[in-house]
Amino acid sequence: LTDEEKQKQQALLAEHIARADLVICTAAIPGRAAPRIVTEAMVQGMRRGSVIVDLAAETGGNCALTEPGRDIDCNGVLVSGPLNLASMGAVHASEMYARNLFNFLSLMVGEQGALHIPFDDELVAKTCIAHQGAEPGQGA
Repeated sequence: LTDEEKQKQQALLAEHIARADLVICTAAIPGRAAPRIVTEAMVQGMRRGSVIVDLAAETGGNCALTEPGRDIDCNGVLVSGPLNLASMGAVHASEMYARNLFNFLSLMVGEQGALHIPFDDELVAKTCIAHQGAEPGQGA
């Protein structure tokens, strides 16, 4: 882009960011510093309570105010620079899966740990693929 085109692009971006409650930055170039896209002036133009989550924080961030690994307040706008988000997702997904399995199996474990399969429960009925050697609806 020419310098004039870059200025026009920045002005349009500033207008959109000023109206946004949430901005998620993701621009990253492998092996290089993240491009600075959101300027300090753009952040100052945002409403109080707005949030910027800079997913490119590990390589410096797309926002001029991003501090990798920190959440900062800029006149009421939260600028978050989380690190290593990919590793955090696995923990939460694993916990959620384990909790779902526990809750599902709890439907089938009665008092004193005895197995009782409540086929009248919609979840149990829809997930049962076989019972006592037969498919559901065929004598199961």
